[in-house]
Amino acid sequence: MPRTPPRSAAVPHQQLGFDGMPERLFVCTPSKLGSYADCPRRYRYTYIDRPSPQKGPPWAHNSLGASVHTALKNWYALPVDRRGTAPVASLLKSTWVREGYRDVDQERIAYRKALGWLDTYVAGLDPQEEPLGVERVVATKTAVLAFNGRADRIDARDGEAVIVDYKTGRTGLDADDARGSQALALYAYAAQRVFRRPCHKVELHHLPTGTVSTHEHTEESLNRQLARAEATARDIIAAEKSLAAGADPDDEFPTNPGSLCAWCDFRKSCPAGAEVQAKEPWAAIEHLERTT
Repeated sequence: MPRTPPRSAAVPHQQLGFDGMPERLFVCTPSKLGSYADCPRRYRYTYIDRPSPQKGPPWAHNSLGASVHTALKNWYALPVDRRGTAPVASLLKSTWVREGYRDVDQERIAYRKALGWLDTYVAGLDPQEEPLGVERVVATKTAVLAFNGRADRIDARDGEAVIVDYKTGRTGLDADDARGSQALALYAYAAQRVFRRPCHKVELHHLPTGTVSTHEHTEESLNRQLARAEATARDIIAAEKSLAAGADPDDEFPTNPGSLCAWCDFRKSCPAGAEVQAKEPWAAIEHLERTT
């Protein structure tokens, strides 16, 4: 007997207009596209099933990253004459997210590490330079997408916009990471249209190592990344239409088993993920304790 989709499966992108009307644009962010590319099942759990399956506990590395990002955002909100290393400790303390850590001792180590990263990073910034945007939303439309995303920082350099993305993970980054990032390319594509100036350079600023990984896009490479995003969107739209027509949700949104399963918020709800040993919420920051 064929399975029917659960009542909870909402299909937000189904076109309900008359024949011949243009398809509704697919509203997306980089994380939404990335979720489907990583695992269609995770995409379904996140964006379609209602109620969504219960997530696992918060991740310490997400808390650490969010704390650092918000502190930098608030640093740029200070008057120019106060932008220095002195306010960093209070900024980080006021934005600190405490979820996911194993215990208080581990949290304190993470806090001290983050404070050191910020002190070093801020000391290298010119307080007089005003970015075009900090935590700035950029948006644009194509024939397929209604894209929007929040860039960590957008600098103005030599008449061009430059996309800056902060990273706090364990692994160092290189130019290939900057070149291959679809999110950065989409930010650059949208920023050109929002600010009406060229935007080809994208940068990953890895605070733990103080390194900057840079890639200079061309219009051709930006368009290739855009085409990839549109192809993903078309796949999602097709799967959602099939789901609305009565297709099996598990067939239309299959799992993509792999190393990411151990880090998935929905591991316990997914048959494939449940077979993988879960990572502890603090696993990604344990290395900080070994470098104190």
